[in-house]
Amino acid sequence: MMQMKEYKEVPQDAPQDDTVVRQPVAGGMAGNGAENWMSIPVGMPNCPQGLEYLTALDQLLVSQKIEKLELLTGFETKNRFKVKNSLGQNVYSAFEESDCCTRNMLGRSRPFEMKILDNFQNEVLHLNRPFRCDILCCFPSCQNAVEVSAPPGQVIGTVEQVCTFMRPKFNIKNSFGDTVLHIEGPLCPCKCFSDTNFKVLSANNEEIGKITKQWSGLGRELFTDADYFSVTFPLNLDVRMKALVFAALFLIDVVYYEQ
Repeated sequence: MMQMKEYKEVPQDAPQDDTVVRQPVAGGMAGNGAENWMSIPVGMPNCPQGLEYLTALDQLLVSQKIEKLELLTGFETKNRFKVKNSLGQNVYSAFEESDCCTRNMLGRSRPFEMKILDNFQNEVLHLNRPFRCDILCCFPSCQNAVEVSAPPGQVIGTVEQVCTFMRPKFNIKNSFGDTVLHIEGPLCPCKCFSDTNFKVLSANNEEIGKITKQWSGLGRELFTDADYFSVTFPLNLDVRMKALVFAALFLIDVVYYEQ
């Protein structure tokens, strides 16, 4: 478990009580122009530090930042994302870590790491995606996967693509390698003028949530790979399972929506 000393101290002038740290400010921006962040639920037993936000949420809205250099030159830059709740409050930020050569030569097959940070810039989730060859997708060593750690260094599970020639499918596995959830996409994951839904299914194939690639407009879709996503899951779902469903979004993005 992450030691408390690795976490930055909460500012002394931040309001505190028995339930939250840093009360939210109404609206999308704080009074001083700073961005508004969601309050941190506290007193959550058996919850990795930084994932407390997820205990109070059943939806996340994820937007990818448009990179001007990439837009003007086509030069692939590191992906960056903002993660908000349904009220428009910031929950996390996400940053890709990869090198220039692999991004531009290997494209969506590239290996990368994704760091998920909270409002204190502490890394609370770490995603590791190894190199995968798209051509030989049905060989086990070539199927797309991402390993998820929370806190960094402590694996909580994986998201693994299933070999199929019809609908896109993924398995979500816990830290013991047991399949606990499934994800199933549409026959055509790249739709025009409409949203694309990937259903999140329980072990009994009951739909409990979804990952939605939202249609962001013709110009943005044609000229950028900066996408909008939403993720929904049951409010009472285990926080580690919520984190794994959230992580699956980034794998789906790179497999199907990286240009």
